[in-house]
Amino acid sequence: MLSMIIRYPIWVIRSLFRRLRKPPAYVTFTLAGEYSEYPQPSGSFIMRRIRPPKISLLELGEQFRLIGGDPRVEGVVLHLRPLQMAPAAIESLRDLVKELRNSGKRVVAWATFYAPSNYLVACAADVILMQPSGEINTLGMGRTYPYLARALKKVGIEGDFIPITPYKSAGDMFTRKNMSKEVRKMANWLLDSVYEERINAISEGRGIDAEGVRALVDQTPMPDIQALELSLVDGLLSEEELPKYLGNDEKPARLATFEAARKTLKIPPPVRMGKYVAVIPIEGTIMDGTSGRPPIKPPIDLPILTEPRAGDLTVVQAARQALRDKRAAGVVVYVNSPGGSATSSEAMRAALTQIDKSKPLVVSMGPVAASGGYWVSTPGRVIFAQPSTITGSIGVILGKIVTGDLLDRLFIGRERIQRGEHTSIYESETRFTKAEREMLWGSITHIYDLFLDRVMKSRGMTREQVDELGGGRVWTGRQALDNGLVDEIGGLGAAIARAKELAGLPLNAPVRMVTVGKTPLVPAANPAAMLEYALEGARFLQGTRPLCLSLLALDKT
Repeated sequence: MLSMIIRYPIWVIRSLFRRLRKPPAYVTFTLAGEYSEYPQPSGSFIMRRIRPPKISLLELGEQFRLIGGDPRVEGVVLHLRPLQMAPAAIESLRDLVKELRNSGKRVVAWATFYAPSNYLVACAADVILMQPSGEINTLGMGRTYPYLARALKKVGIEGDFIPITPYKSAGDMFTRKNMSKEVRKMANWLLDSVYEERINAISEGRGIDAEGVRALVDQTPMPDIQALELSLVDGLLSEEELPKYLGNDEKPARLATFEAARKTLKIPPPVRMGKYVAVIPIEGTIMDGTSGRPPIKPPIDLPILTEPRAGDLTVVQAARQALRDKRAAGVVVYVNSPGGSATSSEAMRAALTQIDKSKPLVVSMGPVAASGGYWVSTPGRVIFAQPSTITGSIGVILGKIVTGDLLDRLFIGRERIQRGEHTSIYESETRFTKAEREMLWGSITHIYDLFLDRVMKSRGMTREQVDELGGGRVWTGRQALDNGLVDEIGGLGAAIARAKELAGLPLNAPVRMVTVGKTPLVPAANPAAMLEYALEGARFLQGTRPLCLSLLALDKT
């Protein structure tokens, strides 16, 4: 109460000063590269000055809502550069643009050229403009799946993996020279589903029927004049011409960046300090230990080796903090993970289950929430996924990389002394024996039965129903909704809104990330640290326990 007595007069004074300043007619945003769903750890004071943290989609949504609440602002101009984001993340960005339009603001998209990523965002706007000489790149979709078995064999390395079914394909890259019929079938149904979402997004945005959009996609890449004639864009003009286009020749519209316009925008009244919604992120490969991120951004993303990691110690501690905090009235778990360790996934699930016993727990699936990523999602009272989220992969795999032939070629002699019948079962020099495979199969089937049990209780299904959807089969968010594996379509913002509703909080209630420790777990940025980080990932593949891991995902657009 005391804080409101102090904060409210300050808000009144700030609001009066802002009313004296005229905001721009249009606020401009330049969107490029990659955006995370939530604010990332910003590092030390020096690192924040050298490389300021990039805005997240959660923060971008707050800025859009600030603009939407000011009737003096006519709209927003989105300067769209190519976006390196997964299809589900693009859908989250599109949701923000639609929300801004629903607030009554005109949204104008402009780009020098359009790739699939920024064009899909543009299709959520009111108007699509392009620079003369620009083009619309190919709007089709595809992905190449590499198979390394023959290449590895040339150097004396091979993979030896035991999947629960052929659909559990995380080891196929190392054991096969081409795609299995099961994986081909699965890859096609995934691509069909995500491509259908793309077609529908363009159809909705441009007012062209789906068949017409398919025909237009087959004609891309497409130059500027043709794109205008076929209604894929609404106009061709340079960025310098935007003020007159949005206003008129006599009175061009005034444009300003959000940073410049911020101090002129109307601000909402202060929110009473009290209960809030806590957000717990589970991002990256699920592993034992603490969470971490690569020290530097690698030029290419390599599964497991250079991706973020979600450690069970970090996530369990975060869950316990959220459970103990009486001000955290609801919790949202954001999952963007292909899975990983089955034991770590179960530890996280157990801790998150305790939360939902005393306060609502809502799960928001990001671009990927598959295998172990789905396992940790099962405690959710409500599970949200985007249409193109990659999820499911309910299954188990176990294996190792065999290097004995490589060592022989390098003339490295080895002699082993051991005690115990199966001491060398996970050694990398030899493949599993028949007896070892039978033993490990028992371990895999036990973990799979446990996985099925967790899903059965979460989704109210029979074992047979879950097994039919499981066995390593991967689904998109739209397919998962149809199959009963998720509850609703939507992103992190929708999940937060639902958590507030279930907790009885107002829509303007605060949202806070749950942080563990005083400093983010990011090692020093140097090549040696990056090598060590990648080697830790390689050792994880050579693990000694079953994995709930999926590597079947879609490329960033």
